[in-house]
Amino acid sequence: MSKYFKIAFDFAKKNQNALITFTSFASFVYLTRKYYFSGGRCTSKVGLDGKTVIITGANTGIGRETALDMARRGARVILACRDLDKALQTADDIRKESGNGNVFVEILDLASFESIRKFSSKINSQEDRIDILINNAGIMMCPKWKTKDGYEMQFGVNHLGHFLLTNLLLDKIKQSGPSRIINVSSRAHEKGKMNWDDLNSENSYEPQEAYRQSKLCNVLFTRELAKRLEGTNVSTHSLHPGVVRTELGRYFGETYGFKASIFKFLFYPIAMWFFKTPVEGAQTTIYCAVEENMSGLNGAYFSDCKPKQLLSHALNDNDARKLWYLSEKMTL
Repeated sequence: MSKYFKIAFDFAKKNQNALITFTSFASFVYLTRKYYFSGGRCTSKVGLDGKTVIITGANTGIGRETALDMARRGARVILACRDLDKALQTADDIRKESGNGNVFVEILDLASFESIRKFSSKINSQEDRIDILINNAGIMMCPKWKTKDGYEMQFGVNHLGHFLLTNLLLDKIKQSGPSRIINVSSRAHEKGKMNWDDLNSENSYEPQEAYRQSKLCNVLFTRELAKRLEGTNVSTHSLHPGVVRTELGRYFGETYGFKASIFKFLFYPIAMWFFKTPVEGAQTTIYCAVEENMSGLNGAYFSDCKPKQLLSHALNDNDARKLWYLSEKMTL
């Protein structure tokens, strides 16, 4: 042992400057990651006993951690997921981790209006109340795929699917007030543009632009929904969860091929240190769902557990109304 200690000591002595530089850099990365990139924390201790929470895409990532938090607060939690086997395993894990047996799974494929209608019909007939609806599921930068109803996949799942789901459950949500509808958007909406002449990407398709547009739709939908909920006991919020290590980017390789491989090899090992964990990424969703002091913030957009000012194009009421009208024509 002393021989190896001497070797290590001699190496450290000869490479003292390099070790100091490495240690300083590692400390900088750790502290930056911990105190800047990890984002805000939801500190509310409010309980959810007797409340029912529905979370889409809850079998992994942010959705899974949100569901676990809701279960720990005593809520009846419904995981609305497409992958039944994965969702059942997640529900079992959450029941064990939270000590809450009221965690259930229902099949929901947001790429199918038929599936959304079946899910909503079952929920409306079986559940006494819906206190919190969290529209969390999403797909990002996939190849040019279509939903079962013929819509571009990101626009169809990220926006139209949740638009239809929310409207089909809205009467039950209103009856359960005070209640909330949470839409998980992204900071990507800031660079999004509403391509009104080709909303469904029929003429051209660029994965990143389609994703940005779908996230802008989430914000516009939330703002118009808030206006339509005035006078009810229901509030709605949209949010940016942060850049999170989840399965959301699982289609990069299939979409971008060799370019994605280069990014993954050269940049991802470094970039991942600055990504949020799923637990950290879920904090703003949880905050919007349970924070009690939300007066005057109906329709607001949040990031790191704080309201954030939207850019002008996301505040365009005419675009929000137009999107609602077109979404109704496409879904209802």
